[in-house]
Amino acid sequence: MFLPQSADPSNVMVVDDLIQLEIMLNRFRKLVAELMRGSMTRNSFQQWEVEILMDYHNCALAPRHRLETLRQYQRAVEKQMETGPGPPMKFSEFLQQKMMRRPSTR
Repeated sequence: MFLPQSADPSNVMVVDDLIQLEIMLNRFRKLVAELMRGSMTRNSFQQWEVEILMDYHNCALAPRHRLETLRQYQRAVEKQMETGPGPPMKFSEFLQQKMMRRPSTR
């Protein structure tokens, strides 16, 4: 059964925003997967992806913690994007939030 949709522009805007958010989240997941693998398989990036890549490469991260930290980063961004708009937080922002949550052991 087909029910006609409202022609309300705000309804269309919400749907378009959700679609764009889902596309952004899928691109983010692919970016993190490529970082985990250690190689990029594409040569076309959105501006926010380039910013995340540059930020990631500027962060000093011990190789033995890289995969787990990237998994945690992905979960944090997925949670962020469930509650608000994109783009995803930068890697350095995630590391800073992580340090703020964890009490100092010194």
